[in-house]
Amino acid sequence: MTSRRWIVVAAAFLAAPVLAGCGAGFDANTNKPYAPNEAVALIDQGAYGTRGIHIPQAFILGPDSGAQLPWRGSAPIYLNILNTGGAADTLQAVSAGSVGSVKVATPIQLPPNQLVNTGKPQPQLMLESISTSLRGGESVRLDLQFANAGTVTLTVPVVTRSREFKDYPAAPNATPVATPSASPTPTATEEAH
Repeated sequence: MTSRRWIVVAAAFLAAPVLAGCGAGFDANTNKPYAPNEAVALIDQGAYGTRGIHIPQAFILGPDSGAQLPWRGSAPIYLNILNTGGAADTLQAVSAGSVGSVKVATPIQLPPNQLVNTGKPQPQLMLESISTSLRGGESVRLDLQFANAGTVTLTVPVVTRSREFKDYPAAPNATPVATPSASPTPTATEEAH
């Protein structure tokens, strides 16, 4: 092969990944916002945040992996909220529809441009009287009522207390993971009978 042909072949080989990426279009996975873990971020109509409220992380802490939160039980709700509006705002109430009621320990003050974590030092939002048992992997629609921003709706995942969430305090009343009991293995004489 001549050197000119080698250059053409090498250029085509090197351009293939670039051209393949262009074919993905505007709906490509890499073109969409994502959360780096199971928690969700507030994305409204393709934009991050709405009406000055940004929520970079939201989740309901479920049970340990393999366990469940019982019917009528409770689960803490963890939100990181950033108020990017010019004035302070307040998270006054949260509704979870038919899934349960949400207890807000005290209205959550949101100073401008300061990240507020509703789970520290202890959870300030608690999903109570859950209408069905939760194992993790479910999603719950929450309507957050802000004094200035109005109602912001967010679908929040129920995550198990494992991996990056393993150090969080356990949800109240979670049923423990059943540990399998060892059964004796039959001996050769037992198998013969």
